[in-house]
Amino acid sequence: MNNDAFLPQIARIDAVRDETPDTKTFSLRFREPDEARAFRFLPGQFIELSVFGYGEAPFCLASSPTRSGMFETTIRRTGKLTDALHRLECGEEVGIRGPFGNGFDMEGARGKDLLFVAGGIGLPPLRSLIWNVLDERAGFRNVTILYSARTPADLVYKDELDEWARTSGVEFHMTVDRGAPGWSGNVGMVPVLFTKTALRPESTIAYVCGPPIMIKFVVQDLFMRGFREESVISTLERMMQCGIGKCNHCAIGHRYVCRDGPVFNFRQIRELVE
Repeated sequence: MNNDAFLPQIARIDAVRDETPDTKTFSLRFREPDEARAFRFLPGQFIELSVFGYGEAPFCLASSPTRSGMFETTIRRTGKLTDALHRLECGEEVGIRGPFGNGFDMEGARGKDLLFVAGGIGLPPLRSLIWNVLDERAGFRNVTILYSARTPADLVYKDELDEWARTSGVEFHMTVDRGAPGWSGNVGMVPVLFTKTALRPESTIAYVCGPPIMIKFVVQDLFMRGFREESVISTLERMMQCGIGKCNHCAIGHRYVCRDGPVFNFRQIRELVE
């Protein structure tokens, strides 16, 4: 990659997939082969993506680093820049800076039970880690995935959810806050899924991503079940503009989310807000 962290590299859109009425997954590939070969990232890291003429914003990497040659990001339409991005088609180009951030500790998770708890659009950063784990399945013990969304229409990666549910060695449960005609699955907030699985807090790392209110109740439940703060991991969202801890936009106390995060365990998060 170019050594100038502020200079975007050009990537082409290889594919666009509708996930929900307001969310799309973009498959990207660098225009220059050397840039494509040099691009390396960890699950949990993010990129700064620019739509020329509209600006730049941070987005998580949603694909696994085990799938080389391309990378993916899943983006909800929420404003001017994301609206412009959603109008782009295959073959059009965007600017990419990064990857930035610390990412999930893959080596520290090896040999452990892994619990993934995601809500709505909180699944994309965990998707990167999930596929990395499944592609290196022998390095991990039990894998449990719990996923929730507001309605069936708000579920992302619907084909992959079915695949995870059928995957040997993976325990998968899903729920929605409100059902819909034809929905025969679970209805209720994501903590209801804890009753469907046997958790071993002493040997499990829990990864939690989703809306803040969901994270609050899930984490409270995990702590009541005996999980330690260091074993519950999430990502923080801030407006990360420069990506390298220079602009001060994402500072929380003495830490920068773009550089020291966005991945933190809950002991670190508690120390940030105290």
